[in-house]
Amino acid sequence: MLEIPKAFTPTGGYGTEMPAPVLANCTDALANNIPDFRGLWRAIDVRVNGEVAPATLKVWQHLERIEQAGNRVVITAGGVLHDMYADGTFENGINDVMAADFVTPLYVAATFENDVLVLRPRGLEGIEVKRWLDGAHLIWEYSTFFTVRLERLT
Repeated sequence: MLEIPKAFTPTGGYGTEMPAPVLANCTDALANNIPDFRGLWRAIDVRVNGEVAPATLKVWQHLERIEQAGNRVVITAGGVLHDMYADGTFENGINDVMAADFVTPLYVAATFENDVLVLRPRGLEGIEVKRWLDGAHLIWEYSTFFTVRLERLT
């Protein structure tokens, strides 16, 4: 296994252009029983409380890249680069900053549970961020706040 250092959001976020993929040179296969979310994804439907969200919400422009190898997942979107191992620990999970301001520390434990990537932020009990496949689409659910359906571009 090629040891690729964990990546972090650059100071102030990465700006308008996504950085190069973190795991581009990694040849490791996905761990057993982990779904394949790899690719570039674009929001096609945004719901708040089950209703279509206003077109003015920034999340309608959401574009994210997901990389995977073994149980490692890298999600690049919205100016942040969240690199994690889905082993259920805060130590190996996301240790980065929030996309809201690129300053506030963010510590998240990640696991795969029944083909769903579940992210649980430290100190925010009851909040879960989930991603799973629904046919050809990726569903991104941010606790009870919103749900986004994404289509794979690559």
